[in-house]
Amino acid sequence: MNAPWKSGVAGTRDPIHAYVCDDATLEIVRGVCEEMGWSQDKAYKGGLRNATQSLSVSASPHTLLVDLSESGDPIGDINGLAEVCEPGTIVIAVGQVNDVRLYRDLLMSGLQDYLLKPLSADALREAFANAQSMLNAPKQDDSNTDRPHISTAVIGTRGGSGASTIAASLAWIFSRAQGHSTGLLDLDVHFGTGALAMDLEPGRGLTDAIDNPSRIDGLFIERAMIKANERLSILSAEAPMNSPVLTDGSAFFQLQEEFRAAFDNTVIDLPRSMLIAYPHLTHDVNIAVLTTELTLAAARDSIRILAWLKQNAPHCKILIVANNVQSAVVEISRKDFENTIESKIDLLLPADPKATAQAAKLGQPVVEAMRSSKLSSGIVALADMISGSLAETAEAELTSAKAKKTVFAGFKTMLMKK
Repeated sequence: MNAPWKSGVAGTRDPIHAYVCDDATLEIVRGVCEEMGWSQDKAYKGGLRNATQSLSVSASPHTLLVDLSESGDPIGDINGLAEVCEPGTIVIAVGQVNDVRLYRDLLMSGLQDYLLKPLSADALREAFANAQSMLNAPKQDDSNTDRPHISTAVIGTRGGSGASTIAASLAWIFSRAQGHSTGLLDLDVHFGTGALAMDLEPGRGLTDAIDNPSRIDGLFIERAMIKANERLSILSAEAPMNSPVLTDGSAFFQLQEEFRAAFDNTVIDLPRSMLIAYPHLTHDVNIAVLTTELTLAAARDSIRILAWLKQNAPHCKILIVANNVQSAVVEISRKDFENTIESKIDLLLPADPKATAQAAKLGQPVVEAMRSSKLSSGIVALADMISGSLAETAEAELTSAKAKKTVFAGFKTMLMKK
């Protein structure tokens, strides 16, 4: 949607704007633009800063080429460009730095491609052709599709019970193995490991959301989240320890609403302390996975959390997962643990320090790094249990959504008659 203070009308965007730093690159860009049938006058001298200034007061083109050569902070400057660039614009960058990490970070920031200088006409033609293919691809119309959203919260009874490891792995399975668009929301604002588990920088998305709840919308979600793969996006943080979380929880409510609109699945890494401060976090959760170890302290805290969930989220399906289980060394047997908490354990996951250590070294979820391990097999089984448990939930949710539409439609008709 065009901002009201910008010139231009939706549907009449220019096909290309280019902002480059040197004459040689400008000559190549203008030559390729002429071949494509585009105006050479839309290729300007000036890099990323000039692009940001120009697009803050004018309509964005369909394709934008920006030169990063004079930028001291490419990622920060690209994020600044994103603030003024309208949705739907395909951005291609050129630059002099040949660094794989920079290339990956730029793509994670939403760029379509990054071309090295000196720029070749062939590479530019290919990049423009790929951009045109994306722009001309048929758009999938989901406006009339009733798609139930599935939300899974992973809660650890105590630190070290593996909740974050399991949450990251579940999100990976939902996105890769099951092919669902998935959002991972890591609500451990100061010490979250959702991004770290996938060798990513968390960025400021979550802290910005907490500080400015009114900014949270679909576009904010698109720009603030980091992509782990083509179907998995993460919202995480590493807030300074001297910055306490000061919020009434409205930001978390808004985030969950936008996640429901943007993804098929949401996985929430939900620290148990957040339940106390923000009980509404579980209101839209379908499945609560409670991870625990077979210890006396964990049994006590399992009882308390299960009672809390029963009172505050009675609609949730609860799955209890005993993690880090060593058959030869357990503080409490499975049977005694179940008798103590008055609930059955749904799944046992074995202790596998080698698999978790290797996953950490590779910067991958354990289900990706060590696929053949017993731990990975157990988490895959948990993902299947969640999907199976939610088959009826999804159908019920779909039926409920259709019923609400009928009620609201009837209510609207009644008002019109009045």
